[in-house]
Amino acid sequence: MAARQPRFNSHVLIDTTPLPDDIPKVKEIGASSAPLLSASYFIGARCKPYNDDYMMCKTEANGRGELDCMKEGRKVTRCAASVIEDINKHCLEQFRSNWKCLENNNHQMWNCRGSEKNLNACVFENLKLEKTIPDTPKGEEPVHLRKKQIFAMH
Repeated sequence: MAARQPRFNSHVLIDTTPLPDDIPKVKEIGASSAPLLSASYFIGARCKPYNDDYMMCKTEANGRGELDCMKEGRKVTRCAASVIEDINKHCLEQFRSNWKCLENNNHQMWNCRGSEKNLNACVFENLKLEKTIPDTPKGEEPVHLRKKQIFAMH
């Protein structure tokens, strides 16, 4: 066993290298994983065309997508930021309740279906964005719409 004492680094590392001028500037979202997970389906609903463009660019770039697709990536970031901003404006209480539940339950969505239903209803009512889970089998009720959950805490 090593006798060396552990050292922890709490400094934030920031790359100060400026991006080229041809890459559009965009402010990063600044959200942690729980709020992003909570809003992810709504981001997917509104930003699908931008996400598809970015993924197509990366596929066609043959491994150089990080550099060649920065413009498309910035559009994805701007769109996602607009969704987070709109959810915060219209559904802050429901959004906060849902992402805090996810944060406190190890990001397990099945533990947070109650707050998720409230958030889904608010977002649909105010933003007209609907949660759609990709590849849900035809004729089967999506997991987030089921009246009785198989794995439920309450």
